[in-house]
Amino acid sequence: IKHNCSKEMIKLHKITKGSVIATKRVQRKTVSRWGILSLKNKKKNYFQIKDVVEKPSIKKAPSNFAIIGRYILTSKIFAEIKKLKPGQGGEIHITDAIKNLIHKNNKFYGNIFKGKYLDCGTLNGYIDSGIRIKKGIKWNCAW
Repeated sequence: IKHNCSKEMIKLHKITKGSVIATKRVQRKTVSRWGILSLKNKKKNYFQIKDVVEKPSIKKAPSNFAIIGRYILTSKIFAEIKKLKPGQGGEIHITDAIKNLIHKNNKFYGNIFKGKYLDCGTLNGYIDSGIRIKKGIKWNCAW
């Protein structure tokens, strides 16, 4: 079965009328590399997002559903980003803006992506991704 993350997200957005974040399960030991979602009302292929935590420790991670770098967001996100001060690592994190919007009762949903995914967030993952892409394999990739 060929999966298309963007098409799945658009379909979910049309159903829920909310913002959509692509997510997939990751190994619990790697949660500190990701933005991690706290969920409620889980369905087969999606769930409502209760909260987001940027790069939590294994003990503080609310799940092992990681953000994989694809979003459908409303324009409200820009005003929230402008209000942010640098967070963990001295960076501005979009997850902080998303968290603020969730706490203001904006609806966010996690689309559970089940297709092939390349993690370009490590040197080995980046090299492996380049090799696979060169071979002409279609993948969903997040940087």
